[in-house]
Amino acid sequence: MFEVIAAGGWLMLPIILCSLAVVGITFERYWTLSPQKIAPKHLLGEVWESISKKKMTADTLKELKYGSALGAILAAGISNSRHGRDVMKDSIEEAASSVIHDMERYLGLLGTIAAVAPLLGLLGTVIGMINVFTAIMIQGAGNTGALAGGISEALITTAAGLCVAIPAMMAHRFFQRRIDSLVVTMEQEAVKLVDAIHGDRKVDVKVV
Repeated sequence: MFEVIAAGGWLMLPIILCSLAVVGITFERYWTLSPQKIAPKHLLGEVWESISKKKMTADTLKELKYGSALGAILAAGISNSRHGRDVMKDSIEEAASSVIHDMERYLGLLGTIAAVAPLLGLLGTVIGMINVFTAIMIQGAGNTGALAGGISEALITTAAGLCVAIPAMMAHRFFQRRIDSLVVTMEQEAVKLVDAIHGDRKVDVKVV
């Protein structure tokens, strides 16, 4: 394996660093963006039960805020619910913007790596072909060893760049789709809370 990496030339180093970044980001985002951690299934029911039984204290609200992303959005709405529907919705939207920004952390880097890795491989291809033509110019076409070295450098970096870019692109699309789904879920739960507090809707309390 080391011989293959060495044959790819110095451009293999940034490609390897990109691959390590992809692995690290993928594991971190998969853990962080767990649906149960972001938007617990029965959280709204528990919150509404606390509100209806007048058990929503400052400590409970603080625990809700830091318990999950959905909890932070609901807590923002509850804190401003006494100021009316519009103020409550504005506070929910502001909290949601912050939550979504945190959820999208590192996805920009993941997308950048997916775009840059093939270009690094292409640059390695160009450098490898330059070495091939340089060897031909200096030593002639009879030195197959020199030609093979340049060609292998070109092919290895190209393959390595694609091997990094393809999983990075797949992971980026996967996490973007998951975030979109979680955002829809949190939006629906927040709307239910607004309607329930202002008397337009009954919330089905299911604490399991």
